[in-house]
Amino acid sequence: QVQLVESGGGLVQPGGALRLSCAASVSVFSTRTMAWYRQAPGKQRELVASITGGGNTNYADSVKGRFTISRDKAKKTVYLQMNSLQLEDTAIYSCHQLGTTYWGQGTQVTVSS
Repeated sequence: QVQLVESGGGLVQPGGALRLSCAASVSVFSTRTMAWYRQAPGKQRELVASITGGGNTNYADSVKGRFTISRDKAKKTVYLQMNSLQLEDTAIYSCHQLGTTYWGQGTQVTVSS
């Protein structure tokens, strides 16, 4: 059983920044593609960013240039650096190991003035 534990969410003003972390419990993390998803109230869950075992990244158009996904294999952790946050970035952010049923519990990000 793989456990994914997110942290780093919170309340931030528009234009601010947050860094989310997702720590995995097992070493298989290093070869799997990891992704961050988000779900805003009343909306469908959407893919925000993903990173392969080799470090290739992919981003939703809405966050390109503002968000950066990265991973530290030694720490079995994937990060999402979120800069220039906007009101519409408010959502619950969850990490997911693609190709599996493993999801984190989610962390709330609220952008508000």
